[in-house]
Amino acid sequence: MQYFLGIEIGGTKFQAVIGNSRTKIIDRYRANVERNLGGAGIREEIKKAIACLTKYKPVAIGVGFGGPVDFERGKICTSHQISGWNNFPLASWLEKLSGIPVQVDNDANTAALAEALKGSNKKIRRIFYVTLGSGMGGGMIINGQIYHGEKPGEAEIGMMPFDRESNTMESQCCGWSVDNKIHEYTIANPMSAIANLTRGMHGGESKYLSSAIAEGDGGVLKILEETADNIAFALSYIVLLFHPKVIIIGGGLSLIGEPMFKRINESLPKYVVKSFHPVPEVKIAAHGEDVVCIGALLLAQQAYEKQQNIKLIP
Repeated sequence: MQYFLGIEIGGTKFQAVIGNSRTKIIDRYRANVERNLGGAGIREEIKKAIACLTKYKPVAIGVGFGGPVDFERGKICTSHQISGWNNFPLASWLEKLSGIPVQVDNDANTAALAEALKGSNKKIRRIFYVTLGSGMGGGMIINGQIYHGEKPGEAEIGMMPFDRESNTMESQCCGWSVDNKIHEYTIANPMSAIANLTRGMHGGESKYLSSAIAEGDGGVLKILEETADNIAFALSYIVLLFHPKVIIIGGGLSLIGEPMFKRINESLPKYVVKSFHPVPEVKIAAHGEDVVCIGALLLAQQAYEKQQNIKLIP
């Protein structure tokens, strides 16, 4: 049995998993990202994870990184959330540390690969994936392969302008933007259901949206409706540029589930010209919070295939 190491590096979460050749996760190491420690702090977590999981003797490593990546050189261009990553040669650093081949890509690209090859959509030729977590990223899969643009990246839906006042799609759609809206709402409505559920929190409030709505919090319902409409507006650009068969959303905000996806699917058609109808269905990621890790295991398999000149992934 051969094992592979998949690593997810996000703005708030670090994960390393061991998986087999079928990308089944066998073991994992998880830690919260201490933003004040920067990239150096995450690299220390990588060392700990490798030491913890080395008993499996993985043959290759794949990394999904939350930010622009020079995938051909395995170099991190920058991180929009964590300092200490500018032009960092992550692949070569990891290869020296572990002695095994490494492949690095953007986390949304990595997640898109997982959904295309190991999700319920593996027979679909064109898939666009959007991650909605601490940031907002995108990845395009065509015929089972990641679409790559020129350095430093591609498919960055979150960086697209929302308006002419320097607001981006990310600033209106991702988890922290929803957290900020909830925080402002709870200050004005301290006796609301969401205020009671999130009292003392400073981040992650969006996970309680569904519970507050179930308790009849009308103000939170408006936040959800506004967010879903903003997401649909952002996705309309993807339809007009790429027109994929399906759009998949993952990341922490996607865990709101049906209440959000129902509204996104209802809103998307109104932002797309009728000649481009029917619009793609917008679906939740099949792999949930493990989607980047599973994609990273696939990257590890690709790195091993390249080194051994063999084919593992069908």
